[in-house]
Amino acid sequence: MRPRRAAEGLLLTALLLLGAGCGSRLPERDFEDGPTAPGTGPVRIGIIASETSPVGGAAFTGPRDGARAYFDALNARGGLDGRKVEVLTCDDGGSGVGNTECVHRLVTEKKVFALVATTALDYAGAPEVSAAGVPDIGGQPIGAAYDTYPHLYGIYGSDAPRDGTPGWDGSLYGGTEVYRYFKREQGARTAAVVAYNQAASAAYARLVTAGLKAEGYDVVGEQVDFVLPNFRAVAADLKARGADLVFDALDTHGNVQLCEAMDALGAKVTAKVTNVQNWNAAVPDDYREAPRCRNALWVTGSSRNYEEKDQPEVAAFRAAMKGRPLSQWQLEGWAAAMWFTDAARSCPAAALTRACVEGFLNRTEPYTAHGLLLPVSYEHLDRPPKERRTCLSVARWQDGKGWVTQGEMNANCFTVPQLAYRP
Repeated sequence: MRPRRAAEGLLLTALLLLGAGCGSRLPERDFEDGPTAPGTGPVRIGIIASETSPVGGAAFTGPRDGARAYFDALNARGGLDGRKVEVLTCDDGGSGVGNTECVHRLVTEKKVFALVATTALDYAGAPEVSAAGVPDIGGQPIGAAYDTYPHLYGIYGSDAPRDGTPGWDGSLYGGTEVYRYFKREQGARTAAVVAYNQAASAAYARLVTAGLKAEGYDVVGEQVDFVLPNFRAVAADLKARGADLVFDALDTHGNVQLCEAMDALGAKVTAKVTNVQNWNAAVPDDYREAPRCRNALWVTGSSRNYEEKDQPEVAAFRAAMKGRPLSQWQLEGWAAAMWFTDAARSCPAAALTRACVEGFLNRTEPYTAHGLLLPVSYEHLDRPPKERRTCLSVARWQDGKGWVTQGEMNANCFTVPQLAYRP
């Protein structure tokens, strides 16, 4: 599991819902082990994305677009062992009711074999997917569903029992590897954490602060009003306090405003650290009024930088996207589709079953999507680990070059403590 990614997802859900203003279930026995189309028929896959969510379509469509590009390329090569992959998509509108309707449509009515690259603002239908025994492969952990239910396999993995309760007795765990990285590689010692005066934002800021303190940082806490934020005051204090790093519990708009204030007041930092959802090609437009801060943007994640054109799997992804603006979430959607395909190919061609696919997903050997992902596994530990060895991918933005990889992700590794938090 990449616990910090899950924590970021939970924060993202809360912040997006702040800015925004039932299906039936068949018995599980109707779904057990059955191939969608025996023999040579198409294999039907569902993708749920919050395309028309209150925060805009671009926010949640990356994984869907990457997965569709992979399946299109797969079908052009002859499909899955000669069988076409039929992709059915559903836009849940970013609501729990819409998500449940999508689950009902795809699982109950269309009887998809599996879901792939789910990206839902409110995954209210997760219990129904799990009860139906439909594998959900490579979804984005925007909520706690992938650390709660069996048959759901998020793109970053999980160690949790997944017995219907989030994590372990309601607690999830996050590591301190990001903070350890910047201490080791950049010599950072002082970090600012900027949050809104809102419950979810403040809770995430507390988690970040606890991790930073566990790594020995001096932490500067900064809070702004959610409705009328004064980012100039924050930027002035960051400059006066000499912060090396800036972490935040803000939405994209807040991040842009903070960067513009930092540039205006001359607040320079070693790194303004953002999250994987902002790892995309829109940086020049989003941060066009803040060139100094823009070039201090760093991002950490659990997948290989989509800018690494010399990597064969990255090159294949980029070619399939056919010149469209790229994002890290698209690459992770591509990896999710690859994960399903590799799992399906592990099964006898004439006996493609969900049980066989899940056997591949639950194997002891971690999955890497042919080098696109840091090793992903599902261990079902009875107790949360007190520490673990965790790696991370790191990139920084540079004008004219885009996101520049900082070290090999499989070598950016640390054994770090795991800190509890409540979703």
